[in-house]
Amino acid sequence: MESRVEKAKQLFTDGCNCAQAVAAAYADCFGMSFEDAMRASEAFGGGLGRLRRTCGAVSGMCMLVGLKYSKGQPNDLDTRALIYEKVQYLVKRFEDMNSTSICGDLLGENRPNDNGATPTTRNNEFYQKRPCIGCVEDCARLVEEVLLCD
Repeated sequence: MESRVEKAKQLFTDGCNCAQAVAAAYADCFGMSFEDAMRASEAFGGGLGRLRRTCGAVSGMCMLVGLKYSKGQPNDLDTRALIYEKVQYLVKRFEDMNSTSICGDLLGENRPNDNGATPTTRNNEFYQKRPCIGCVEDCARLVEEVLLCD
């Protein structure tokens, strides 16, 4: 399969949030439509609804773990353990690359943004100042290295 890292980055620069960029770039590989991935992952952007918690790109990547491995059955603890193991591995790899998976720490903003739920306007300064596109790229590479090769 051709790499989709650039597609994920382009989705981000086209206006998708970080979670959407990762999840939607690969959704079809795991049985989900682009549109459903866009809708399902939108709330994870900005570190979970702009709360600056877990990086949205990481959340989008973890959503793909569930799509790949979950059987969608309650009390399937073996599958759940596998999914948790994969998530922990991927998050650790991301943290090895970025020192943290916390959005606020990545941005240097250790508290929710004063603008509450209002998304930040995208402009050249936004893209130059923030590490988000690099986080999207790192998560996309991990998806390809771990989930698509597994």
